[in-house]
Amino acid sequence: MRRSLRDVAALAAGFVAPLATALVFVPFRTSLTHTNLALVFMVVVVAVSALGNRLAGAVAALSAAAWFDFFHARPYLSFDIHGRADVETAVLLLVAGLIVSQLAARARVLKRVAVTDASHLERLHGTTRLARSTASSDEVVRRTRRELIELLDLSACRFEYGTLLGRPPRLDPDGTVRVAGWIWDLERQGWPEGEIELRAGVRGRYQGRFMITPTPDTLPPSLEARLVAADLVAQAAIALDDDTGEGARRA
Repeated sequence: MRRSLRDVAALAAGFVAPLATALVFVPFRTSLTHTNLALVFMVVVVAVSALGNRLAGAVAALSAAAWFDFFHARPYLSFDIHGRADVETAVLLLVAGLIVSQLAARARVLKRVAVTDASHLERLHGTTRLARSTASSDEVVRRTRRELIELLDLSACRFEYGTLLGRPPRLDPDGTVRVAGWIWDLERQGWPEGEIELRAGVRGRYQGRFMITPTPDTLPPSLEARLVAADLVAQAAIALDDDTGEGARRA
């Protein structure tokens, strides 16, 4: 919902911000060159694109070209445009604005991806360091449970020791979800109902499983997030297996 509200606000800004800019510079239209005014409009388009999305940036580019024509190209207060130089400025403002808006939106997406990747990497490093330390396997399981809740946006997560019971939906190590042996179309259908298992096994030995409950009415996580979740569970399985092996050696 926060993302939706932000997109709506950016879309509104894409229309309003160029209009406000055009109105502010109306008293200076006889002294300000169209080249300088076009640069000001470009700054507005970039700002809207960086804060919003591609659609908001495109709306800002269209709005900038329209209000430049209406307020700053003769005849004033009309969408008619007669001068060749004014036509060229309006067209270039529109084309450049559309291009810049796409580049700005792309940069924003890349930045978000970089931040997400760094967050995933920190989760894996933290759990791996804990699994390799002297911490007990129970502590690793608790850490993994917390990470899974945040990573997959879960409403609940618990760990079951021992043998498998029942056939709940399963999240596999390759990020796919299986329901009754069939691959579930997660992108189209969302999470299946009920708890979903992530099996914790290593070297052919089953240690238990994490039972996750997705938050209702939320989008399923990306494939990358699901793969990170599988890696986190694998680290917990290693810690559990090491504890089992240590216990057997002591016995």
